[in-house]
Amino acid sequence: MKELIEKLKDDTQYYGEFGKQFLSNSDIGTLLSNPTMFGKPQDDNVNFHKGRYFHQLILEPEKAEETEFIGVSSRNTKAYKEQASNGIIMLEKEGQEIRDCVQAMMGNLPFFEGIRQEGNEYEVPSIKEIKGMKWKGKADIVCNDKLIDLKTTSSISDFKWSARKYNYDSQCYIYQQLFGKPLVFYVVDKINLQLGIFKPSEEFLQRGEEKVERAIEVYKKFFGENPQYDINEYYVEATL
Repeated sequence: MKELIEKLKDDTQYYGEFGKQFLSNSDIGTLLSNPTMFGKPQDDNVNFHKGRYFHQLILEPEKAEETEFIGVSSRNTKAYKEQASNGIIMLEKEGQEIRDCVQAMMGNLPFFEGIRQEGNEYEVPSIKEIKGMKWKGKADIVCNDKLIDLKTTSSISDFKWSARKYNYDSQCYIYQQLFGKPLVFYVVDKINLQLGIFKPSEEFLQRGEEKVERAIEVYKKFFGENPQYDINEYYVEATL
């Protein structure tokens, strides 16, 4: 177990072929919305780069220094297309927006003390069997008495709704199973830099557990040891 967890500390292993032997919260949305995409590479996107830079600035600043930026107004410019021919590059103004979010979060004493508390561990992987399946997760911050997960949002007043939409409820359930500690969300609004700390209710956790159960059911139906159905014959059926 310790050897597996040690290996998962490496992002190339965690997100690569080795890590694919485990289910993760990112699989929940795919299995529940479009299982035909399960296990397939996801297209690169700007939001992924922004999220990674945000986390690196706080949790792994040495990696953030490697981030490349380009000082153009948009991705439609000739200069951008020439420099970003091999993939996505963050715009300098996007980088500044993320740095403003980090400054707001780290400039708030309760947030700073929670994130930088002595004894905290960062980017900690864990694995465990949950409901008969092998799961993995990587906690942003493991504290003595809780887990902290860092999030950005476009509207902090709507965060409780976006938390459902983006499956933070299933993440919360999975991570509390993996680490045996309650999880709280430290959130910063990308628009007005307002901060919030969100603690999961029992209803929130129960909804996350139900999503996990439904995702496992879909997985077993199409990808298990004895699948009942051919994924190539999957279709959506609904009443309008």
